[in-house]
Amino acid sequence: MKNNATPSPKDLIHTAIWQETPEADNPFATRAAYCRGYDVYGAMAGNARWMEMLWLLLRAELPAGPELDVLEALAVALANPGPRDASVHAAMCGGVGGSTAAASLMAALAVGAGRSGGAREVHDAMTMWQRCGADLAAWRAFHAASTSDPVDVWPEQGHLPGFDPHGAATPLPVRQLLATLDRMGAGPGTAWLHAGLDGARAAAGLPLAMCGVAACVLHDLGFSPDEGEMLYLLLRLPGAAAHALEQKAVGFKRFPFYKLELDPAATPPVPVSVYASAAIEKEAA
Repeated sequence: MKNNATPSPKDLIHTAIWQETPEADNPFATRAAYCRGYDVYGAMAGNARWMEMLWLLLRAELPAGPELDVLEALAVALANPGPRDASVHAAMCGGVGGSTAAASLMAALAVGAGRSGGAREVHDAMTMWQRCGADLAAWRAFHAASTSDPVDVWPEQGHLPGFDPHGAATPLPVRQLLATLDRMGAGPGTAWLHAGLDGARAAAGLPLAMCGVAACVLHDLGFSPDEGEMLYLLLRLPGAAAHALEQKAVGFKRFPFYKLELDPAATPPVPVSVYASAAIEKEAA
């Protein structure tokens, strides 16, 4: 029996991003889908770039300048942080342990979400750009004030966002990417940071990190800190997926389980259960 009743307004999804029209014989099947007015399957597929689709999901109009090329260059640079990156290594552990594909990617997202080189640090750095602009003294003040922020779900900022707390010199890939994006016309912030990289290094007392380049460029492209955080999580997933699949095929016998080195002074003793303690005493006897 067909039900042609008009749905209640309470049941409608309100979005400016997407519009769908149903098939005549099945209201649950899509006949046409439009992203910001563009016909996705009838016009975009086969003609539009992936970056154009990504941009339209976040913006009402496509840009007229070099923004799409800049975003694509950044996406290439972020696509694989490499197997030594903690988020990728988490996905590799999932793969080699036989976890599902979703579990491996969730591990990468969880580990790569934080304030030490992760997506939340990108959010912090973009907030710093938003509030302080290209002002190194204001950056230091921003970081100092963060320690008095109200209770948050995130750990306290341990360093100026966008910089590497464990680095010595600015790595070559960071400098190369910054120079490339500046040459492509990413924006005034990118140009300023590229020209004053040594001054920023001296002011921060730390070298610029890859997440700092991403934050600067995403800010120049007009994205909000929330959007930048999401993009940073998304754009780093391909490498995590590829390495998880590779390690799953290779197997655990060739997986590097590094020795865990903990500071005894800062590590509480592991409690031993009554049963385990009795077993140890019996074996010793």
